[in-house]
Amino acid sequence: MVVDMQELYCPEDIEPTVQQYWHENDTFTVKADPSKEKYYCLSMLPYPSGRLHMGHVRNYTIGDVIARYQRMLGKNVLQPIGWDAFGLPAEGGAVKNNTAPALWTYTNITYMKRQLKLLGFGYDWHREITTCSPEYYRWEQWFFIRLYEKGLVYKKHSSVNWCPQDQTVLANEQVLNGCCWRCDTKVERKEIPQWFVKITAYADELLYDLEKLENWPEQVKTMQRNWIGRSEGVEVTFQVDNSEETLTVYTTRPDTLMGVTYVAVAAGHPLSLQAAVSNTALAYFIQECRTGKVAEADRAKIEKKGIATGLHALHPLTGEKLPVWIANFVLMDYGTGAVIAVPGHSQQDFEFASKYNLPIKPVIRNIDGSEPDISTKAMTKKGVLFNSGEFDGLDFQDGFNAIADVLVARGVGKRKINYRLRDWGVSRQRYWGAPIPMITLADGTIVPTPAEQLPVVLPEDLVMNGISSPLKSAQQDWAKINYCGQPALRETDTFDTFMESSWYYARYTCPDYDGGMLDPGAANYWLPVDQYIGGIEHSIMHLIYFRFYHKLMRDTGLVNSDEPAKRLLCQGMVLADAFYYLGDSGERVWVSPVEVRVERDEQGRIFKATDTTGRVLVYAGMSKMSKSKNNGVDPQEIVNKYGADTVRLFMMFAAPADMTLEWQEAGVEGVNRFLKRVWKLVYEHTQMGQVGTLDITVLNNAQTKLRREVHKTIAKVTLDLGCRQMFNTAIVAIMELLNKLTRAPQQTGQDRALLQEALLAVVIMLYPFTPHVCFMLWRALGGEGEIDNAPWLIADESALMEETKMVVIQVNGKLRGKITVPAEADEALVRELALREQNVAKYLESNTVRKVIYVSGKLLNLVVG
Repeated sequence: MVVDMQELYCPEDIEPTVQQYWHENDTFTVKADPSKEKYYCLSMLPYPSGRLHMGHVRNYTIGDVIARYQRMLGKNVLQPIGWDAFGLPAEGGAVKNNTAPALWTYTNITYMKRQLKLLGFGYDWHREITTCSPEYYRWEQWFFIRLYEKGLVYKKHSSVNWCPQDQTVLANEQVLNGCCWRCDTKVERKEIPQWFVKITAYADELLYDLEKLENWPEQVKTMQRNWIGRSEGVEVTFQVDNSEETLTVYTTRPDTLMGVTYVAVAAGHPLSLQAAVSNTALAYFIQECRTGKVAEADRAKIEKKGIATGLHALHPLTGEKLPVWIANFVLMDYGTGAVIAVPGHSQQDFEFASKYNLPIKPVIRNIDGSEPDISTKAMTKKGVLFNSGEFDGLDFQDGFNAIADVLVARGVGKRKINYRLRDWGVSRQRYWGAPIPMITLADGTIVPTPAEQLPVVLPEDLVMNGISSPLKSAQQDWAKINYCGQPALRETDTFDTFMESSWYYARYTCPDYDGGMLDPGAANYWLPVDQYIGGIEHSIMHLIYFRFYHKLMRDTGLVNSDEPAKRLLCQGMVLADAFYYLGDSGERVWVSPVEVRVERDEQGRIFKATDTTGRVLVYAGMSKMSKSKNNGVDPQEIVNKYGADTVRLFMMFAAPADMTLEWQEAGVEGVNRFLKRVWKLVYEHTQMGQVGTLDITVLNNAQTKLRREVHKTIAKVTLDLGCRQMFNTAIVAIMELLNKLTRAPQQTGQDRALLQEALLAVVIMLYPFTPHVCFMLWRALGGEGEIDNAPWLIADESALMEETKMVVIQVNGKLRGKITVPAEADEALVRELALREQNVAKYLESNTVRKVIYVSGKLLNLVVG
């Protein structure tokens, strides 16, 4: 269908029209179809914070480009979207705006949904999920109860990271430099009852199945391996001197056992508490450690403090008395709450020993065989043992095995595998979250909520005071219920929001199914996800829980695959220029880049910046777009100015998808000019009247060469999009082709027919990136059907065949000529033709060719002497 097109490219007219067509025709609505190959493309769902930022735009553009490309390959493509709608920011936003978290959340969703539609993402909106909906978290509660019944859920008192400002528990990863990641408040340690899911029961599978994830970034897999932290070591038992008590420690370096000079225990260790009963100094230090506890992740950074208990442990091999110290860097909930100290070969132990004048004994030689200098720091590398009696001369592995064997034989040690990974604490002391479906009876017995009473619905109209959860208020009757004729209390903690984001991808396959958590037919048709897209910052918490939850669902019979996603792409951050001036109190006042005028040098570097009042600003370089530096760019403003297609194309063109992207409005203007050139060329072509049929058998040399360029571009773009995911180089190739097409003649019928083929190809190749403008250009060119249903291009192999090739000729590595040879020419013919080249021949006079280096069809290097 050929349609008339307007002369100028006007995205403000085009984009709403195309979006309305997609909406009215349900273009991206899909159903499971076993007769077609499926493709599930998913970007991590957004938190409804109020409005999209450029990081969102980049993430979702990448996903949409991949989804549209796969759709053109003829696959049944699912690309859904939803909202990770529970969480602490909603509470803060509600208090700040004097509203309820529910209203704040739903209002934000409405606004952000409109923004997503303005960007033209091809989502199946019929599958939209909101995680704060009872219809969603009902099944999360049901599944939690199933896990409880299988023995994979338990409750215990636990020492946790506690943010006194947000009044909630933080995971270790959410503690940065001892402070809360959200509000920067100093984190405390606190003992409270918590619900846990036994992720440690899956530690080995989570670790070993990383090998199955061939298309996940190695960086992500390495981070997960380190977080799981599988280690092989020995659990060693020390007898406490003059006591029936024993002390158990775990070490991965039994080869250093002969270098132990003291033992350190946590403040909460039974020996610490026992010793403190009659020692007020110890009791005071223990209390200090408890109030000033830090997360495991921050242990290495804190000042090492300790106090001697007066107790001694006996070395299990030598019988030597070793002092037992309480140390603030030893955690009771990590390992056994006790560690052996080898200050000669552990920097942490060295610092502690140096501070308290404890012995430091080296037992491992340097790599060169010399004794280590431990006067200023520990020698931490593995090596050959010395000062170790019968074990002298053994290397690390032999020393490990020999000492472990002796410990086992004497009954004071056993080989053991340990993990850094800890069970997943899913309790949060907040209001805006899914209620944990457990009940406590009057006698203290804990039982799950009966299935027929699910979901346990969170009341959405409670008043927030900004400090504590209204569910826990003494005046709140929500928690008080009757259970089988007796008074009982609902659990007032809510789930960690990682619970909701760990299984949403599976619910997308059957969002309206009310017969269970998942519809097995739909789930097993669509899963696993073929392409998952999200930030590298989610490598540990979200992506480990994501994988763990999938394995739980598999073992509950809900899915039949082992991993949730086959391929992962972690997009880079979006950076922007940042500017500030110093306020009256010396504080930095950040100024938005849109309010800054800059002057650049010849290399394009900023050397002067002023704001709208003329104030000179300090240029702080490129940094991640953020509210704190006021350097974010509102996507909606850029869309209004240039159109969604321009924003999408810039996001994919400016940098490789997994690298940081530097936001430059000059670059946005550049891709906008490119789209205008595409539009202009198509317009001019369509104004020349009807186009005849292309006959490739009568093309002249110039036409053949141009058609070869078209099909080389098709081959490259196909490779870049489908295999390499190098979207920016695909766009560069299309731009280079357009330059050639712009200069192509249009005098003859075959010229115009060739240009018709080329322009249709350009429009198809651009479609995943810029779907709105390509929708209209396809119609204008008379493309068959709508471009949304058009098949991807296949490069014509006959067009790619070259009749001749250009070969570079070098003599002793220096360029001396270029020759044109038949495409099928072998080395002998190339060498013969090269010798006839006058400029080459003169460098061979009176010289003997001693070596020939030939790169087929590209280069011939003659080495003479």
